Amino acid sequence: MNRKRFLYAMGVAPFAATLRLSAAGPAIQVFKTPSCGCCGGWVQHLKANGFQVTVNDVQDTAPVRKKYGVPDAMQSCHTAMVEGYAIEGHVPAADIQRLLKEKPKAKGLAAPGMPATSPGMDMEHGDAWDVMMFDAAGKATVYKHYAAK
Repeated sequence: MNRKRFLYAMGVAPFAATLRLSAAGPAIQVFKTPSCGCCGGWVQHLKANGFQVTVNDVQDTAPVRKKYGVPDAMQSCHTAMVEGYAIEGHVPAADIQRLLKEKPKAKGLAAPGMPATSPGMDMEHGDAWDVMMFDAAGKATVYKHYAAK
């Protein structure tokens, strides 16, 4: 290797590594039961959309929901935490990214139940459903509406 190439490689490589690290998406911790296939589908959806996912298999997600303040009416099959927000159920990555960009005063987002056409469920047809934003008091408002397919 000639000197010019060597110096270029030594100067650019650390900078390129820094760019790769800063381009990594948000870190999200997912709590799910080991046997839940749709939860695994949602995890893959998050990874495909740039999230850095850590999966925690738990026997029961109810204590996790309670710990992070997810209202009972918002419950689904898995709970996640990202930048201080609770994410309950099959919330699309785009809605989580919007939440992180806007940073509203909220406890988190939820896709109550298991909407058929949500990420991880991936059914071709299903009823309309909503992603709900909820606060610490449990009050929820529609964050994003998804039409029936």
